[in-house]
Amino acid sequence: MEKIHTDKAPAAVGPYSQAVVSGNLVYTSGQIAINPATKEIEAADIQGQTEQIMKNLGEVLSAAGSSFEKAVKTTCFLADMGDFAAFNEIYAKYFTTKPARSCVAVKTLPKNVLAEVEVIAEIG
Repeated sequence: MEKIHTDKAPAAVGPYSQAVVSGNLVYTSGQIAINPATKEIEAADIQGQTEQIMKNLGEVLSAAGSSFEKAVKTTCFLADMGDFAAFNEIYAKYFTTKPARSCVAVKTLPKNVLAEVEVIAEIG
């Protein structure tokens, strides 16, 4: 296994890696809307937060030698299912290949953000 780290995405806020490569797959940890430059939550609305999440995921995937186009599966966590349509609007711009996906509502997310997304993607 290879641990992935990039300064272009937020550092882990706990005892975990931004991503791990095993075989020909990268498994990202869930990304939230922290701007790595400011270390602050980006935007107060779901669309702004989702844009930052996608930027962070893109950087982690790139550091692992992958991309959104190589995504196999995503897991999405929303603080409010009322944000589902607005979240999907941004999500769809990045995951154009339509990987398999689960999307669930959760009671609370780290730092009280509105969404979190993790990805499994192919390498190379």
